[in-house]
Amino acid sequence: MGSVSRSKKYLLVVEDDKGLQSQLRWAFEDFEVVISGDREDAIAQLRRVEPGVVLLDLGLPPDPGGVSEGMATLTEILSLIPETRVIVVTGDNDRANAVKAIGLGAYDFYQKPADPEILGLIVERAYRVYELELENQRLQRNLEESPLSGIIASSPRMLEVCRTIEKVAPTDITTLLLGASGTGKERFAQALHELSGRAKQKIVAINCAAIPGTLLESELFGYEKGAFTGATQQTIGKIEYANGGTLFLDEIGDLPMELQAKLLRFLQERVIERLGGRKEIPVDVRIICATHQNLREHIADGRFREDLYYRISEITVEIPPLKDREGDAVVIAKSFLDRYSREMKRSLKGFDQEALQAIAAHDWPGNVRELESRIKRATIMAEGRYVTRQDLELAPGADDVDTAGQPLNLKQVREVAEQKAIREVLRTTKNNITDAANVLGVTRPTLYNLLEKYGMKP
Repeated sequence: MGSVSRSKKYLLVVEDDKGLQSQLRWAFEDFEVVISGDREDAIAQLRRVEPGVVLLDLGLPPDPGGVSEGMATLTEILSLIPETRVIVVTGDNDRANAVKAIGLGAYDFYQKPADPEILGLIVERAYRVYELELENQRLQRNLEESPLSGIIASSPRMLEVCRTIEKVAPTDITTLLLGASGTGKERFAQALHELSGRAKQKIVAINCAAIPGTLLESELFGYEKGAFTGATQQTIGKIEYANGGTLFLDEIGDLPMELQAKLLRFLQERVIERLGGRKEIPVDVRIICATHQNLREHIADGRFREDLYYRISEITVEIPPLKDREGDAVVIAKSFLDRYSREMKRSLKGFDQEALQAIAAHDWPGNVRELESRIKRATIMAEGRYVTRQDLELAPGADDVDTAGQPLNLKQVREVAEQKAIREVLRTTKNNITDAANVLGVTRPTLYNLLEKYGMKP
């Protein structure tokens, strides 16, 4: 999907009544109107023109007296192009099926007989919402594509980190990445490699905390045949294997003291000796290190060599925790939801308002790794069109307020008040939409629009 020019405003009308087809064809002057009379042709036209709005009669052949074919068409349309706004047309007083269609993801409904003027206003409004959705997706992609490949960031602190990475990457300077677990140190190491002159060579990673100290030396430096029991053949180590490329030493703070001396010698002289060997082997490699620990405290405690620290920290980049990256959690969450929705073939439309507030308010002690885990689980567990706070298993977040505790502007005051009123009335009317609309003093379509706007499930 995506080949059709968006300079034309396409409206797909799915209607089997020939007389109504003719009437609707000329009722929308600002649109390129495409007519279909059945489900199969409607889906073919949908793929061809990718309409922003679909006007769908639920009574389609071979079930013109029922709604089964229309409901199936609605579901298929939204699975193919979720951002398309579908307005269902129902028979007079057919409220139950209108409600069911809204629950399946329809944008709005209209009851026959058709009034071209009112229908035109509804279609025009739906198309404006569709355009806003496309613009939101475009902005989201721009955020995802910048500033570095594989790194999503919009907060000032993270953008500054990204600028530092871009400056450092083309050099061969040894770089130390500092940050809590789950902040993305591995991603930044990958970015340093991909933006360097060594990008076409390999990047070799080794986690110093994951391998016992007795095995780590042979993993790093390799060994000759017969160097120890079980050494049946010559084996090169990770440092030598990374020759010409980049070596990423993760959790360098867990490197045993005896290996720290050997690594320091390599950094100074750029030669290694395999275990059991006598030959010095030159290695050309760029070194990137990372740790979540405080190396200066380790130095004071005698657990880390000060001379090695200065060798590996020619440039130090501190990656802030997610809770200190203002606005990033929501942006990253949306990216993960989009990714996992595609992978799992779920037609999720996003997060509801309460979920977004909870994401923004949560401290994220596990950082991006925790966020990804929660989004992945919620993608599987979500039952509605929107992911809720309960799906994420997060505590309620504060309403959108400033540091003084007051709403930021009049629009937000109104939106917060509307959401609270709708929730309370739905609770007292036990989710009866007709009664809730009467209590709130609005029409049912208006209430459905508000529920759609705030991502609330009726």
